Amino acid sequence: MHEHFIQKMANVSLAAKALEQGKGILRLAPTWVPRSFCVPGRRIKLHPDDYYVLGGVRGGIDERWLSSTTPAKNGPLTGEHEGLSKVVFQDGDTTEQLLLKDVIDELKGEIIGDRLWDEYKSWPMYSKFFDNMGPLPHHIHHNDEKAALVGQNGKPEAYYFPPQLNNHGGDFPYTFFGITPGTTKEQIKQCLMDFNKGDNKITNFSSAYKLEPGTGWDVPPGILHAPGSLCTYEPQKASDIFAMYQSLVNEAIVPEELLWNGTPQDKVGDYDELVSVIDWEANVDPNFAANHFMMPKPVRPLEDMQAQGYVENWICYKSAAYSAKELTVMPGATVTIKDAAAYGMIVMQGHGKFGVWDIETPALIRYGQLTNDEFFVSEAAAKEGVVISNPSANDPIVILKHFGPNNPDLVL
Repeated sequence: MHEHFIQKMANVSLAAKALEQGKGILRLAPTWVPRSFCVPGRRIKLHPDDYYVLGGVRGGIDERWLSSTTPAKNGPLTGEHEGLSKVVFQDGDTTEQLLLKDVIDELKGEIIGDRLWDEYKSWPMYSKFFDNMGPLPHHIHHNDEKAALVGQNGKPEAYYFPPQLNNHGGDFPYTFFGITPGTTKEQIKQCLMDFNKGDNKITNFSSAYKLEPGTGWDVPPGILHAPGSLCTYEPQKASDIFAMYQSLVNEAIVPEELLWNGTPQDKVGDYDELVSVIDWEANVDPNFAANHFMMPKPVRPLEDMQAQGYVENWICYKSAAYSAKELTVMPGATVTIKDAAAYGMIVMQGHGKFGVWDIETPALIRYGQLTNDEFFVSEAAAKEGVVISNPSANDPIVILKHFGPNNPDLVL
């Protein structure tokens, strides 16, 4: 009997052991991603000596990817597993790390739920912090139809600006969105044709909106946008497709190959093809802000939640492709929080218990150091409810939660 039991344990995979260890909640290691074309804003808690730890040629680390099964596309120098989240598992005295992607591929619906596994055979979103000192170029993400021409998925994304990571707004805390009503397609096409003439001045035909911590924006595919320099929490569809339509940003030249990124080989050089990627009606919408700006919305009546010691808000709620919530657990409170879907989460403030795990918010993280601030909650654990307790007399626990497509709790 005893030998049989030992044999059975040996057959249990590391992935299954990790899921059992966390009672349905996986602990994740931080995933840092550099960008060669960006200057870090230094707000994502990495140690000051570590923003350029990968070497000058790779650029600074200005992103932390969250619950990601999507590899980063950073050109020929991209590191192995760059952008991919890892599950941390304590096996006796040894700490094992497994790719979240491999754990999901093996355990399937046990992690993300059969609803998502049966339809997508993967975790079809990820979130990230992006943290740039300056603004990004005016760019666009292709829709599913355009992306399919190069074998990719289209890419909607959303932004939320966490107050905890925005003590300074960077060099330009304004985002250009869309195209000013009255602009013609010919004018935009001319900007694209002028890409190699220094500044193609495409943002002259756009409007910039001041970014406010504690609010967000929804950005469907086909919308021109030049993200401003707030540190941004960004849930998005699992895709890395984009094209840069602005040739000069913050006095930095954008390479022309990025203009044609995502364009099929046989269409490179066809400026009408670039214009056709733009969802024209959505860009010139005179009510653009009303249709895309997101103030936090309570998930249920505030009084009911406050009486139980917590507040939860929808922060990204205008897309079927993903959604996100911000959960605050008051000092001294213990609450049970149920969700209808699996989710990744990141702790923004405070410390306490989250299911069987100790959670805490690090003030400073070395590159390669493990943390207790990021987890992935399986669908079964989410539905059963996660018990969260805050032992602090002063500090709330604040958690951001990112969900996959068609969250049953979200009414669009």
